[in-house]
Amino acid sequence: MDGARKPDAVDAIQEAWARERPGTPVESIGIITRVWRAAKLLGDERRRTLARLGIDAATLDLLSTLRRDGAPYSMTPARLKRASMITAGAITQRVARAEAAGLVATERGPRGRTSAVALTEAGHRLVEDSVNRLLTYENTLLDHLDETQREELTELLRHLLDGLVERLGADPSPGQVGDSGP
Repeated sequence: MDGARKPDAVDAIQEAWARERPGTPVESIGIITRVWRAAKLLGDERRRTLARLGIDAATLDLLSTLRRDGAPYSMTPARLKRASMITAGAITQRVARAEAAGLVATERGPRGRTSAVALTEAGHRLVEDSVNRLLTYENTLLDHLDETQREELTELLRHLLDGLVERLGADPSPGQVGDSGP
């Protein structure tokens, strides 16, 4: 441990297990517990921030997916499902809620099924404002890290995730922390 740093609660947990279970590998506690705690803090803060912005995570995900796809900001439900990595039922629910709120418009095919989902002007304004305010705020949460530290942390986290995906056979793009569906 860096001598300039005061031990934290995670260090105490790791040290206690090392004391109580000599020979048990406890090194992962220092990484996994900190990643888990950071994810929890950031996930909780994102939910609070979105609530202040007047948008929920599911709606932001839908509108952001359409917006990131570029003009004309319209996608088929199947493309939305693949891009969002959620079930068709969840897409249907999200689209229905957003359509009722005037944030998206749907086009229907000959059999009455949704053939396209597009941002409305209101949806475009909401996603532009929400994403700008959210990302600007979240950037301030990292301002205690300098540019080099941010780059190093980004690469370390990428490497960690790549290894976890390979070892666990997990989907490399699981969505957002705390995302519990539609």
